[in-house]
Amino acid sequence: MLAKRIIPCLDVKDGRTVKGVNFVNLRDAGSALDLASYYSEHGADELVFLDITATVEGRKTLCSFVEQVAKRIAIPFTVGGGIKTEEDVNMILSSGADKISINSSAVRNPSLIDKLSSRFGSQCIVLALDARSNHEMKSGYEVVVDGGRTPTSIDALSWAEEAQLRGAGEILLTSMDSDGTKSGFRVDLNSIISGNISIPVIASGGAGTKEHFKSVFLEGKADAALAASVFHFHEIDIMELKRYLRENGVPVRI
Repeated sequence: MLAKRIIPCLDVKDGRTVKGVNFVNLRDAGSALDLASYYSEHGADELVFLDITATVEGRKTLCSFVEQVAKRIAIPFTVGGGIKTEEDVNMILSSGADKISINSSAVRNPSLIDKLSSRFGSQCIVLALDARSNHEMKSGYEVVVDGGRTPTSIDALSWAEEAQLRGAGEILLTSMDSDGTKSGFRVDLNSIISGNISIPVIASGGAGTKEHFKSVFLEGKADAALAASVFHFHEIDIMELKRYLRENGVPVRI
């Protein structure tokens, strides 16, 4: 079995993390660059940066930031947030990112996945899929966009399967019901999606304890797990988490 990955997520605006962080040993806890370096040196397998600056100027700042990250860290990283065009992707990958993630833009224009995977390769195209519980859907989950505010009437499993066919290399699966609650990942959602597609699934939304990670790997069949505040606020230490997972039968890199 492939090693399971642990992925901290950083919300970035103008090169700074905007969700609170609490790292006493960082000179500037708001610096996404310092935080990225810390995680790279302390057991993270990959990083995800979500850019919340949706302006042209912000995009230039983002590319400069990506270049700096690429020089500082030795682990793969993904950049997402407001990516709509091939040119957006080209700029970010050329700046040094390993992967990009697309979300609402792909739901509104599914052929974007085909275009991006054809030009840049499936290995660097991550589809971010935000799902909310809806019992009218075949899988029990509906795709939502615009940060979870807008329902789409699209079944989450159907969209994951279509994205795979179109060339997505990975699914970043967020449960909007659990996001920010620290009540645990939605194991059933992850199991449904992971059990029906062959590309890797990154579980997101709800991480609160080490047990939550164990459950989503062993029962939810996730390939990776993403979290933000439990890492930023030192509630869970990544190396301690990995040792716990290994002791409980989950293969991880230490």
